[in-house]
Amino acid sequence: MDIIPAIDIKGGRCVRLYQGDYSRETVFSDDPVAVALQWQAQGASRLHLVDLDGAASGTVRNMSVVESIVKKVSLPIQLGGGIRDRATTSRLLRTGINRVILGTVAAEKPDLVRDLCREFGDAIAVGIDARDGRVATHGWLKDSRLTALEMARTMAALGVRRFIYTDIKRDGTLAGPNFEGIASMVAAVNVPVIAAGGISMPEHLRELEELGVEGAIVGKALYTGNINLREALASAQQSQRK
Repeated sequence: MDIIPAIDIKGGRCVRLYQGDYSRETVFSDDPVAVALQWQAQGASRLHLVDLDGAASGTVRNMSVVESIVKKVSLPIQLGGGIRDRATTSRLLRTGINRVILGTVAAEKPDLVRDLCREFGDAIAVGIDARDGRVATHGWLKDSRLTALEMARTMAALGVRRFIYTDIKRDGTLAGPNFEGIASMVAAVNVPVIAAGGISMPEHLRELEELGVEGAIVGKALYTGNINLREALASAQQSQRK
């Protein structure tokens, strides 16, 4: 199981939100590039970037920061937030982003997602962000009637090869993942699932691995020191050898 550090970017800084609330942010660094290099030095095999300004506005807003990270690190990078058309998707992939995460556009324009999957294949992932089991869009500011499992099944049928599933009420809380929701997601689709939201201790990572997720995105717990990335990666490698 991959353990993927999260770098959430707002106003050019590295921040964490509480349950996706833009008014409840904690700034952890004014230099996201330095943070990316830190996680790379500690052994990360991939980085998860989110343009929070882009997610809320509908267009990528922190492109210069993203480009700087891509130039400085040698890791695969996945990016979400404000990616809602083919032109932006193509531009990001040309820039060096390894995987583009589609969220709002997946809920609103499934045909476009189908076309992008056909064109870009494994470089396309869909982010399913759920609040009380229902999908939230537009930077988690709008709730839809679509359930997370309904969206996952629909997207899988359209050719999506990977999902990033986030429980919004757990995100940034250190309260523990929604294991039940994650297990349901893994069971619902026959494609890899990466879990996020609420991970705060090594035991959570072990439980997620047992559920069969491909990866776990860890954010706040890394910044607060609740989880040591080097130790978590070493533990994961040891588990794989068994």
